[in-house]
Amino acid sequence: MNDDKKLTIDRPLFTYMTAAIAATLALGLASAAAQDRSQTRSMVISQLGVVATEQPLAAEAGAAILARGGNAVDAAVATNAMMGLMAPMSNGVGGDLYAIVYEAKSGRLYGLNASGWSPAGLTPDFLKGQGIDKMPRNGIHSATIPGAVDGWAALVERFGRMSLADVLAPAIGHAEAGFPVTEQIGALWKESVSALAKDEDAARTYLIDGYAPRVGEVFRNPDLAWTYRQIAAGGRDAFYRGEVARRVVESTSRKGGTMTVEDWADYASEWVEPVSTTYRGWTVYEMPPNGQGVAALMMLNIMEHFPIGEYGHNTPKALHAMIEAKKLAYADMLRYNADPHFAKIPLAGLLSKEFGAERFKLIDMAKANCDVPAASPGPGADTIYLSVVDRDGNMVSLIQSNFASIGFGSGIVGGRTGFTLQNRGALFTLDPTHINILAGRKRPAHTIIPAFMSKDDIRIAFGIMGGWNQSQAHAQFVANIVDFGLNIQAAVEAPRFSKETFAGCDVQMEARLASSVRGELAALGHQIRLRGEFSPAMGGGQAVLRDFKTAVNFGASDPRKDGAAIPEPRF
Repeated sequence: MNDDKKLTIDRPLFTYMTAAIAATLALGLASAAAQDRSQTRSMVISQLGVVATEQPLAAEAGAAILARGGNAVDAAVATNAMMGLMAPMSNGVGGDLYAIVYEAKSGRLYGLNASGWSPAGLTPDFLKGQGIDKMPRNGIHSATIPGAVDGWAALVERFGRMSLADVLAPAIGHAEAGFPVTEQIGALWKESVSALAKDEDAARTYLIDGYAPRVGEVFRNPDLAWTYRQIAAGGRDAFYRGEVARRVVESTSRKGGTMTVEDWADYASEWVEPVSTTYRGWTVYEMPPNGQGVAALMMLNIMEHFPIGEYGHNTPKALHAMIEAKKLAYADMLRYNADPHFAKIPLAGLLSKEFGAERFKLIDMAKANCDVPAASPGPGADTIYLSVVDRDGNMVSLIQSNFASIGFGSGIVGGRTGFTLQNRGALFTLDPTHINILAGRKRPAHTIIPAFMSKDDIRIAFGIMGGWNQSQAHAQFVANIVDFGLNIQAAVEAPRFSKETFAGCDVQMEARLASSVRGELAALGHQIRLRGEFSPAMGGGQAVLRDFKTAVNFGASDPRKDGAAIPEPRF
């Protein structure tokens, strides 16, 4: 190179290159702005079906059922059976089920209450005779007859295109071949080791050499595969009137339980009419008591009197209004929630707009109310929720639970059956003045609730699990959609509060809520317990949306869980 020569620049070329670089940078900034959002993932969007649940392999199995010609109900049952295998601490055939089904051809909603009842011999007098003066939180006397399998049979018989054998096939295969344990599920499993070790059958079924399967470790459950095969071959009667029930009753009788084969044989789920309210032009549906869904509707009736959207998303004013509405709605729900076959519940009054307006007047925007009267809500809980939409627009909102995840429900496995019995009986009371007092063949007050909402051509099946968190989380989801215009993915994963207690001013909040917001709420008297950025304490949600104008389906899955929304494969 000749050092005497100077570098020269072609000015027209330089000008062109500078302009091109500037345009590229501008395009990059515009692209970055388009992606500058708070949600962690995009919605799944498809002209075919979508399954959303808390474990990707379970959602994949449901999507495969859709691809094989099944409809939303078939896929929902297949997915639920997979979840019972893969998240056994939270749900399974030893637990209860509620579902809302949207039938596209008629435009009708159907509600199914497949919550189980207490054994006929489990009464306050029996427990007092055992020296028990409070409802046990776990163990054999917390267990009620499981309703899930009768719920599966009722759903498939009324709406399905496939047989129970067809929809249970994926779960049977995975139970025998095994599956790798996922992160959130693995963490819950690890916390339950000491509880599982107390029951010989539970330890044999769910522990490997005394420890919980680790994340990524392959777990098999051949006993559950046997139970599923019984159901596949003989339907619900094989479970409630056959060898499964006999094994459970024989085992639980040895452990001091009161269950009989008659308690199992006589059980039946029931179809019920969903209850609803309107919220700024949308109609929101929940299940009637014995579930807690009325609290979500009562919250919305109170919130409607506040300009929530004008306050701004997750601002101190918006959060204060919702937290205070929650306290009032839950106090009323706790007082009146029970089995409607045993108690007269003033449902129309609780859900009336006039009642909501009266309760609204009790909220002071300058101060948190720490004295809303209520009783103890009982133990915390975990559950699974799933939602499905098929290519024809049929939709299912389904929730299923053992109740307490730490300890796998009651912690009791009935012989070589491969599943734990739920501890839903823990939500009864022994207070003789309360409508939710324990009685034989009675359903307890329940926490699990599926939900649905609609406006014009839009239908959304959604749910957010997690004990007493659920109604308040539903109301926050609805506000995210209606007041703040979020899409279903952003609405599911947006920061939430949760007050699982009934009295007092304590409230949990995720760390993604700004410290300045938390500070203003604390100044109003809220006692904030800070949780992680995506805390499981806020529950986990799933949602599917159908736009009937375009015939396009959308799915969303909460990053607080292990799951995903999986589209039906076309080819």
